Amino acid sequence: MNTFNPADKIQDLQYFGEFGGVNPSISDSSTYTFLSAKTMFDTFEGNAEGCYLYSRHSSPSNLYLGEALAAMEGTEAANVAASGMGAITPVLMQLCNAGDHIVSSRTIYGGTYAFLKNFAPKFAIKTSFVDITKLDKVEAAITADTKVLYCETVSNPLLEVADIAGLAQIAKKHNLKLVVDNTFSPLSVAPGKLGADVVIHSLTKFINGSSDTVGGVVCGTQQFIDDLRNVNDGASMLLGPTMDSLRAASILKNLRTLHIRMKQHSHNAMYLAQKFEKDGLKVVYPGLESHPSHKLYAGMINQEYGFGGMMTIDVGNLDKANELMELMQQKNLGYLAVSLGFYKTLFSAPGTSTSSEIPMEEQQEMGLTDGLIRFSIGLDNDIERTYQIMKQCMTELNVL
Repeated sequence: MNTFNPADKIQDLQYFGEFGGVNPSISDSSTYTFLSAKTMFDTFEGNAEGCYLYSRHSSPSNLYLGEALAAMEGTEAANVAASGMGAITPVLMQLCNAGDHIVSSRTIYGGTYAFLKNFAPKFAIKTSFVDITKLDKVEAAITADTKVLYCETVSNPLLEVADIAGLAQIAKKHNLKLVVDNTFSPLSVAPGKLGADVVIHSLTKFINGSSDTVGGVVCGTQQFIDDLRNVNDGASMLLGPTMDSLRAASILKNLRTLHIRMKQHSHNAMYLAQKFEKDGLKVVYPGLESHPSHKLYAGMINQEYGFGGMMTIDVGNLDKANELMELMQQKNLGYLAVSLGFYKTLFSAPGTSTSSEIPMEEQQEMGLTDGLIRFSIGLDNDIERTYQIMKQCMTELNVL
């Protein structure tokens, strides 16, 4: 029986503010004073625990949040960053040198794809993009130069599910590092417990949950996090994607309600997915038995938090998708906007937005059609009411 419950790990953390506040005090300083010059030197060398030098290196607020996120993922340590990409790119730069190779899922966030396809080659780092759901193809893509397997637990935007335990076996066999972006499935899946070496989140999304903050986190071993922070050759230290202390404090407060929010996101998404599939629409949601990886994902998740809040519906073509999204926004069903994890439903056509960095021919090859709408289902209290209004919009536009 799996006794690891990430929400309990977060709840069990206890911090007191400087004056006994129930929230930790915010370290609103970029630099820190020392009573001893030797202590400053020791801190710069990383040999003075509990002392702070400069907020690009670390700050109390960032370390509090990192500790909570490491507890959530069940890893030894974590390092927060100013954005999701500010977490992803230093990890890959830390793990790879010139001449190295990465095997990546073909369906990933557009920014990550653009980094791997267009930017990393400037440093002589090459990437092969594969169907991550086919372990034989993953293993066949590995070369003598491969250093990293990269995937998303649930892919953006096609909602393909990665067999993390299977990928971890391949990574171990070939002495590779398995890096997993878990943005779509916080609490539901703990990739580190399934064998991932590094777990990444865009904190901008479900974890923060209020669409007012951009942030990211890297969770892994203490040694790897120390390597990222190393003043001489640490990618997170030298590239400088530092999170602001005020933002770290804000995310830490929101993190405490993540378990409540994820249950509602999952409940609402499952309800709508089942209803619209029954209505005859082409719906993709990991909680549906029709999803090709439903059984795999059901065995991976913590059932308490469900199958997540992300769903797609294919309405045939881009014009119809745009019409429907505009009408749903007019009816106050949500917002025509990118991103996810907000209390309101967000919807977008990823082929022309969050995945637009992927060339059209590659979109077609992976099955990303221009009529696909990606939904981040909100926290609506009466989801039947939401369903009825959405159905009216679809009927009006002859989608149903």
